[in-house]
Amino acid sequence: MAITSANQLELLQTAEAVAREKMIDPSLVIEAMEESLARAAKSRYGAEMDIRVTIDRKTGRATFTRVRTVVADEELENYQAEFTVDQAKQYMENPEVGDVYSEEVPPVEMGRIAAQSAKQVILQKVREAERDRQYEEFKDRAGTIINGQVKREEYGNVIVDVGAGEAILRRNEKIGRESYRPNDRIRCYIKDVRREARGPQIFLSRTAPEFMAELFKMEVPEIYDNIIEIKAVARDPGSRAKIAVISYDGSIDPVGACVGMRGSRVQAVVNELQGEKIDIIPWNEDQPTFLVNALQPAEVSKVVLDEEAGKIEVVVPDEQLSLAIGRRGQNVRLASQLTNLDIDIMTEAEESERRQKEFAERTALFMETLDLDEFFAQLLVSEGFTNLEEVAYVEVDELLVIDGVDEGTANELQTRAREYLEAQAAKALENARAMGVEDSLIAFEGLTAQMVEALAEDGVKSLEDFATCADWELAGGWTTVDGERVKDDGSLEKFGVTLEQAQDMVMTARIILGWVDPAELEAEAAEGEETDAEAAEEGAEA
Repeated sequence: MAITSANQLELLQTAEAVAREKMIDPSLVIEAMEESLARAAKSRYGAEMDIRVTIDRKTGRATFTRVRTVVADEELENYQAEFTVDQAKQYMENPEVGDVYSEEVPPVEMGRIAAQSAKQVILQKVREAERDRQYEEFKDRAGTIINGQVKREEYGNVIVDVGAGEAILRRNEKIGRESYRPNDRIRCYIKDVRREARGPQIFLSRTAPEFMAELFKMEVPEIYDNIIEIKAVARDPGSRAKIAVISYDGSIDPVGACVGMRGSRVQAVVNELQGEKIDIIPWNEDQPTFLVNALQPAEVSKVVLDEEAGKIEVVVPDEQLSLAIGRRGQNVRLASQLTNLDIDIMTEAEESERRQKEFAERTALFMETLDLDEFFAQLLVSEGFTNLEEVAYVEVDELLVIDGVDEGTANELQTRAREYLEAQAAKALENARAMGVEDSLIAFEGLTAQMVEALAEDGVKSLEDFATCADWELAGGWTTVDGERVKDDGSLEKFGVTLEQAQDMVMTARIILGWVDPAELEAEAAEGEETDAEAAEEGAEA
């Protein structure tokens, strides 16, 4: 095929037709044509030549140009596309390195193979442009709901036609045992949009908690208008869900607004989610109060919150235990997800038994270590003393409030407690040294003798060993194995060391050893604060 005036306009018409069909910019198609013609010209004139083609956007005329670049003598490699300053003087006035010389060359005759190659280049470019358009269209729609039509089902995964492309609903993102037939209408949440080699991959979900939140936003105008906010969602897809809401208008009940007249609003969401039962719960800043709401319909007698450990103990009447736990632990599991706390549920009888056991253990501890009679030891426990450290180092005034305790008795109690603790520390230090603990670890600020002994039992015997520990190895933590949370015991967990304290101690050890530069840490911290401030400012503007 020769590029002649007869088919010049045809090029433009073809480009426009393809662009219209694929909904892409016609200039992208023309660029693809230019590239394919340049490739065909190179096969005719030589692969090493720099041949460029430009197609006039009005007339369709294709201009073939050979381009040569001026390079330094020692950099000359490609004689077809480059020439030296001396060689360029016969073509250019005062040539300099980096100058470009262009000359028009005759158009090429495209044979069958060249034409086929050109077609492939154009198709490839069109495909890439189409993928880019799809990605640009959907990348900002992640986190929203989309309506589509089922095209087919492959190995349990549903391929959905979303208008300008295809999306995939994986089988683990479907509710229960949902099944779809071709041409069924489907509503999904766009979970993620990724740019991949084979085109943009649009991942859908019907099990994501955000799907339920978006459905409520569609059904409840107050949520759309930001009068009511959804603070948290927890789902057991297809079975049950809990959603926490708060109203910023005192005259509007957030729960009532989400339920709607005769339950019309919540029922529309339930129908979309295949009959999933939904508990709508009022949000509260006070975590124990919020948890009491989250455990509905069960009644709660008492809540004990341990903020450092992120755990909460809930005491319920004996007859309410099964209701609080729920079928297969569903109610307490959803409440835990909603509040982001580990919840321990016990009956009033179990709590009473545990308190009696703790009372007896602490009484025995004070009787044995402080050489007290049972009555006096019980007095200490009743006043809230739980360990020897509290007795040894508390202000004397706090001991004087106990009936029958004068200043002399208080001083004697503290002396006995301190002597016992010092003896225990000396014994722990002796054991640690016997296990080979180095002085560098013993002298480390923040570690008691008992802590050093516990570290030695776990094989940590030097400051270098300590500096290589992870925070969870010291403070303990949780890991998820096969979908279940498993407790990891920390070497210093029994001493009440938190993850933050463990991080600080390990970092201090690394600084002492010279592994970390404190100046760099300060710079990183300052940069992090600056980033947080910028993010907060952007959020405020939004």
